[in-house]
Amino acid sequence: MNAVEIAAKDVKALRDRTGAGMMDCKKALTEAQGDVEKAIEILRVRQGKKIQDLGERAATEGTVQAYVHAGSKVGVLIEVDCNTDFVAKNDDFVSFAREVAMQIAASPTLQFVSREDVPAELRDAESRIYEQEAADKPENVRERIVSGKLDSWLETIVLMEQAMHNPKFDGKTVQQLRDELSATTGENVVIRRFSRFAIGQ
Repeated sequence: MNAVEIAAKDVKALRDRTGAGMMDCKKALTEAQGDVEKAIEILRVRQGKKIQDLGERAATEGTVQAYVHAGSKVGVLIEVDCNTDFVAKNDDFVSFAREVAMQIAASPTLQFVSREDVPAELRDAESRIYEQEAADKPENVRERIVSGKLDSWLETIVLMEQAMHNPKFDGKTVQQLRDELSATTGENVVIRRFSRFAIGQ
């Protein structure tokens, strides 16, 4: 089984179980030839105590946070879930939800939480545009150009891919911050959904 055959939903399921990053999960699944238990083992060996098998524990607790930007022209509601009420009330957990809400307020192009949420037809349509733009380039570099442009586009519309605007996070992405919080709390931290409201939009 190669990387192409690893389904996005399997990568997401492994991430939900371990709190590891998407790329780490994909690599581990590829190496384990799709065997989830073996992939968890690979992740635990590589990342040590940071990885726990959270199993099928549902993220049924959590917090809803609101952020309204100065001037009351932009507002955000976000739901971030976890496994226990104890963590849901944890300052770091609540602070994470608030920081991400501020990120969303400052990012008008965001539409989706993760790559898996982006409809295939939308991604395909974007790919076709980039393929046409790269048509005059040598064949051996076309695929790389299209892939690079697609990644850049996804970073503008997918929350987890975004680098945090706040300089205190040193350019970490929302995904990296979520992974760190998952590792420190030992829980399945899930950004379930968000809504951004802007006057006139």
